[in-house]
Amino acid sequence: MNYLLRALVGSQSYGTAIPTSDMDYKGVYVQSIDELIGFGYKEQIEKGKDECYFEVRRFLQLLQSANPTMLELLYTPEDCILEKHPAFDLILAERDQFMTKICMNSFGGYAVQQIKKARGLDKKMNWATERVERKGPLEFCWVYVDGKTVPVTKWLRDNGMQQEHIGLVSLDHMRDCYAMYYDHAAQYGAHRGAVPLGFRGIVLDDSNAVRLSDVPKGMTAHGIMYYNKDAYSKHCKDWFSYQEWMKNRNTQRYVDNKSHDQQIDGKNLMHCRRLLDMAMEIATTGTLTVRRPNRDYLLAIRRGEVNLTELIDKAEEDVKAMEDAFKNSSLPDNVDPEFVNELLVKVRHAYYEHELQTAGS
Repeated sequence: MNYLLRALVGSQSYGTAIPTSDMDYKGVYVQSIDELIGFGYKEQIEKGKDECYFEVRRFLQLLQSANPTMLELLYTPEDCILEKHPAFDLILAERDQFMTKICMNSFGGYAVQQIKKARGLDKKMNWATERVERKGPLEFCWVYVDGKTVPVTKWLRDNGMQQEHIGLVSLDHMRDCYAMYYDHAAQYGAHRGAVPLGFRGIVLDDSNAVRLSDVPKGMTAHGIMYYNKDAYSKHCKDWFSYQEWMKNRNTQRYVDNKSHDQQIDGKNLMHCRRLLDMAMEIATTGTLTVRRPNRDYLLAIRRGEVNLTELIDKAEEDVKAMEDAFKNSSLPDNVDPEFVNELLVKVRHAYYEHELQTAGS
């Protein structure tokens, strides 16, 4: 790959990496002339979940829209730069031109998303125990009794019955509703010549649905049961989703959040604080610092060593202050498209000419 830039990004460049942090790589490349004029153009190449590179045209387009990750590449700390082509210096020389009021929506908007994620009550790590324990269809069955519904398991206990001796018959025009019959002979043994009826019960131990039985005509039903099939289906999806999350979760992040037990994701709020600080820097100074000077405080947020609820309240106040700062900023509203086009042409020429000179020397 013809790299213009290859760098370590994320926590490694912010200075907030911990021993278990991933090594994330991003960068910029240039495609050959033949690929550009033919059908070989690729605007982005992913070498893995932690490694992604952008063709210089796509990179400049993302810069023009104030993409935070792309802007951070322009200010990457020297110790995180792994490769840099001389042609990339042409972009670095113009990096401040990409600082515009659009950054309020990109950096600030992303910060607001982090607040919402941190507050998310539906995060899997906060799911109630009953939501992640595997249940069977029997726990989603209800019986109508005196104007109320009671769990079928309670109804069976109250009536001294066992679910494996129940015979279910579906009811016409009543979705997922069943008449319940009982095989007393099967439970208590043959009495006065009674023969067990062979009812199939409500469920088997490994069932994913209720079971119907053949019931002799003339028997009297003991009640009507409703099977909440939709709720059982949702439970199954939640359970399988939770198992998948448990398998793939970031263990350190899970441990961090469980240890402070504030029911809020500290890592989301660490990113929120960093993004708000960066956005305010852009609005007031027209530049940004990727290697964060308040590293220790950011890591304390991640570990939940501060009151995260109070931090959210403060962040929401700072969002308003950030919006006011951008409103009063002297930054341009956007990047001149003609400037971006000229820069792209200049960088391509510089890269190809440098490679020709290098090959001929």
